[in-house]
Amino acid sequence: MDSIVNRFTARPEFDEAVLSEEEIRDCMKPQSVPTLSLPPISQPTAFLRAHTDDASNPDARIKIAHGTTTLAFRFQGGIVVAVDSRATAGDWIASQTVKKVIEINPYMLGTMAGGAADCQFWETWLGIQCRLHELREKSRISVAAASKILSNLVYGYKGMGLSMGTMICGYTKSEPAIFYVDSDGTRLKGDLFCVGSGQTFAYGVLDSGYKWDLTVEEALALGKRSILAATHRDAYSGGSINLYHVEEKGWTYHGNHNVGTTFWETKEAEGSFNNVPTEITANV
Repeated sequence: MDSIVNRFTARPEFDEAVLSEEEIRDCMKPQSVPTLSLPPISQPTAFLRAHTDDASNPDARIKIAHGTTTLAFRFQGGIVVAVDSRATAGDWIASQTVKKVIEINPYMLGTMAGGAADCQFWETWLGIQCRLHELREKSRISVAAASKILSNLVYGYKGMGLSMGTMICGYTKSEPAIFYVDSDGTRLKGDLFCVGSGQTFAYGVLDSGYKWDLTVEEALALGKRSILAATHRDAYSGGSINLYHVEEKGWTYHGNHNVGTTFWETKEAEGSFNNVPTEITANV
């Protein structure tokens, strides 16, 4: 039992090249981390590998299917965040109106991919920690420190069944930053990320149109068009497109766009999606 306690209470290592001394001190302070009850078996990780759809056991009886498309990218005008709104439970479409952007604070956003419950719970908890930092230090927490708190937390439960792939997006002083964090504890900083089952389709559009000096209107259109391509080709993505623009003064919501209406408008305006007929013709 002591070994389990030590595992979840040990102080993590920090990369001093990434975080400032103030940010490291903030991450080292007690965070009132919620604890999860472990399964009453000797090896929980081995149990999950044996009974869920893991790469080491393709014959597992429990098939955990995930599907979504989320993206975020930096450009000269800040950050664009775009997501779809479909939630699936296997092959069943559970909802078309899921809000997959978590508004952590007025300056920082998080995206949801994987298990909706895990993403919503832990990113909401992260928002609480960010607010506590503001109250203690009288300053906003950096995106680097916020993402590090989240990655440290989920790494402690690696292999325990959490399912989360998120992007933490916001401004640190005058610089926009995006960090990808997943349930294995992976934490990556980058300029452009797509996450979810439709990511390859979204990447195809982004790679062809992305450049640093996009205008805000061009960047929003590119994010919207990328999610639209994913919803067209990926059965697990759909519903509507939610668009956000993050800048130094905070994030701005740019509306909810139904993919059905947007698809036909885009087809007519661009002359694209030529494989989809506009009229039904009988075979002669």
